[in-house]
Amino acid sequence: MNSGCEYRTVVQGSQSRTLGSFLSTHYAHSSAAEWEKRIRDGRVLLNGRPATPGTPVARGDRVIWRRPPWQEPAAPLEFGLLHTDRHLLAVEKPPGLPTLPGAGFLEHTLLHQVRLQEPDAVAVHRLGRWTSGIVLFARSREARAPLAESWRSGGVEKRYLALASGRARSKEFDVLVPIGPVPYPPLGTLHAASAEGKPAVSRVTVLEQHEQTFLAEVKILTGRPHQIRIHLAAAGHPLAGDPLYGPGGTPYEGSDARPGDPGYRLHAVGLSLEHPFEDRVLRVRSDPPRALRRRSRS
Repeated sequence: MNSGCEYRTVVQGSQSRTLGSFLSTHYAHSSAAEWEKRIRDGRVLLNGRPATPGTPVARGDRVIWRRPPWQEPAAPLEFGLLHTDRHLLAVEKPPGLPTLPGAGFLEHTLLHQVRLQEPDAVAVHRLGRWTSGIVLFARSREARAPLAESWRSGGVEKRYLALASGRARSKEFDVLVPIGPVPYPPLGTLHAASAEGKPAVSRVTVLEQHEQTFLAEVKILTGRPHQIRIHLAAAGHPLAGDPLYGPGGTPYEGSDARPGDPGYRLHAVGLSLEHPFEDRVLRVRSDPPRALRRRSRS
């Protein structure tokens, strides 16, 4: 069991509504009846005080939901240290450990485990649950803004190794398919290839062709959700073992898979950026797992 947590939110908009209706809309994962019970059990505070489901809420009101402890799914909790200085921290995330809280995970996350040692650390980006490799943290408060700006402006080079299916038609190719939310019944919506999505650019270099798969290095020039999985699938080469994204970069027909389901092989192997406080380029490398090494060198 974890220690539970508090979810804090501020009421937005000017439409008149009750506390119960606000919560059932804002946190749609639970029914109105479930929220009514939590409110009556005293697990919800409105502006610091207990309330009733029918209490009116207005713009600017502060709502706190005190979620009691729960049993989290199992996950590997160890991580590797790749770089540390006064302002930056780079760690190696194992496959299976979520980067940030969500989907039932709170303490079984990389963020929580890192903060047990570095209480002020803030993750600058995230990797998918089953993607392994480099995650960069701001270790100081001063580093948060410049690192976020580097990410937004494309000042960070990110290199990944992926095991893709099929035979590549060329040694190098770019994928420019836009990525955005599409309807997906199991979740409502899901990021996938979409003509109405945001621009996305991936640069793929084939390192080694196998009989039914190939090892590729992928540089992403943008950072859309699940970008490499979507882009290689859109190019006709879904990641080997990916249960979710099929040819075209959209979910397999009839699939009920989730983005956090295992099966694919993807590793953040390299990261480089101008150090925000030192006159040098920071380069970090994470050795890939055996499945993503060149066979001729393993």
